[in-house]
Amino acid sequence: MDSASSVNKQSAGGLSVLLHPRVITMLFLGFSAGIPILLIFSSLSLWLGEAGVERKAVTFFSWAALGYSFKFIWAPLVDQLPIPWLTARLGRRRSWMLLSQFAVVVAILVMASVDPASAVDALTVMALGAVLLGFSSATQDIVIDAYRIESAPVDLQAMMSSTYIAGYRIGMVVAGAGALFLADALGSTKGAYSYGAWQMTYGLMALTMLVGIVTTLTINEPDVAARDTKQHQLTSGQNGRMLLVFALAVLAFITAFFYGGQQIAAFKAVFGSGPLLGLLVETIRLFVALGVALIAGYLLVKVGVAPGALAQQTWLAPVKDFFARYRLKTAWLVLGLIGLYRISDIVLGVISNVFYQDMGFSKPEIATAVKTYGVLIGIAGSVLGGLVATRVGVMRTLMWGAILSAATNLAFVALAIVGHDLSLMYAVVSADNLAAGFASAAFVAFLSSLTNVQFTAVQYAIFSSLMTLLPKTLGGYSGGIVDAMGYPAFFVFTTLIGLPVLWLVALAGKRLQSSDR
Repeated sequence: MDSASSVNKQSAGGLSVLLHPRVITMLFLGFSAGIPILLIFSSLSLWLGEAGVERKAVTFFSWAALGYSFKFIWAPLVDQLPIPWLTARLGRRRSWMLLSQFAVVVAILVMASVDPASAVDALTVMALGAVLLGFSSATQDIVIDAYRIESAPVDLQAMMSSTYIAGYRIGMVVAGAGALFLADALGSTKGAYSYGAWQMTYGLMALTMLVGIVTTLTINEPDVAARDTKQHQLTSGQNGRMLLVFALAVLAFITAFFYGGQQIAAFKAVFGSGPLLGLLVETIRLFVALGVALIAGYLLVKVGVAPGALAQQTWLAPVKDFFARYRLKTAWLVLGLIGLYRISDIVLGVISNVFYQDMGFSKPEIATAVKTYGVLIGIAGSVLGGLVATRVGVMRTLMWGAILSAATNLAFVALAIVGHDLSLMYAVVSADNLAAGFASAAFVAFLSSLTNVQFTAVQYAIFSSLMTLLPKTLGGYSGGIVDAMGYPAFFVFTTLIGLPVLWLVALAGKRLQSSDR
């Protein structure tokens, strides 16, 4: 109730606080955070498509963004570990922010340095660059969230969040529509691929990160982070041991994941491989590798590589708090809802640009309709979702968002049947983005209501990571599913997988209401 009343008070004087330095800062940091995501998804998928990379390999690249789905694992380390030399000069938040932004620049330049059409090795290098981009971008998100919370009082938080989202959307327009217009203007099209055009485009996208870098160098460290810097430096030995545990656990995950790939290859040689069977096997492979990493981390702490009490406070305390507040059954139900709520639109979104391209739409047409007009419609949908949530409640709005997200996917069936029709494309983009924006606004409000202020950064990282984990994993197979069943059946499939969400929303609403009573 306190946060709601704060938002209401702020909305009355919102115009005056728009000029507050912290509020303006979030606009630029939001822009920096919005640049990388489409350079992994839609813009990259069009580049690979023009380069002649097969469709199912293109959608596999969406897994490079799984860093967003696992950022909760290293979020506590970012919160605690100082960076040698840099933290003493910039402070805990700004040092991590600057490091992550430079890593984003390096990753984009690595991707720009290779031609995916030249050789298999080049595609591997590009994949590594994309993974680095996903990891560094997710790290930047963690730090910016922490900076926003710590740098201003409660009465500024809503406006800072609004300007951050606006900046993020602008960054997405630049990296989406801007990249497509640039590549097309520089001479690369579906039938006449030009590596030089895409290399220059990604180079210019790396240059836009200067907005975030300059902002980081000119802002002040939050007072809370500045007070805690000395304490963190005094425990740097223990923090270093925690980092070692994390690094070894990641190594265990990589080893198990790649060794599992050899076993899967042998399995497919015997039993064959369809997209759905492949999804099941790869999901098992992912969770087995995660289990190996968790066991490795547990054993390393047990043998004294890192202090057990510090490890529990870092990774386990936020999780224990969540289960203690909501009890076991309700907590698992809520986590299931979080993991599945966005599944319909994320799975479809992975291949949407490839679909538009296959329907004969040019890059400028896609850029204008999807990356500019669609983003504006999405913002309008978010505003509408927020207004409805304040009138009828979050859970009802969440239900309507789930219905719209699944139902509007059927509009793509009509476009798949009709083909190249610009008017119909705009109608489909309107429905899709309005529903996605509406559902996102309700979902963010829902996630925010679940967090404990003592663990806001880590718990929100857990929720936002879980939100995209399964949808992005399934989205990596969207190309193979389309190859197997065609576009119309695929879009019906994305609608059907959204139907269980309706049941989860209804059940969660009853459980949470009962918990409140």
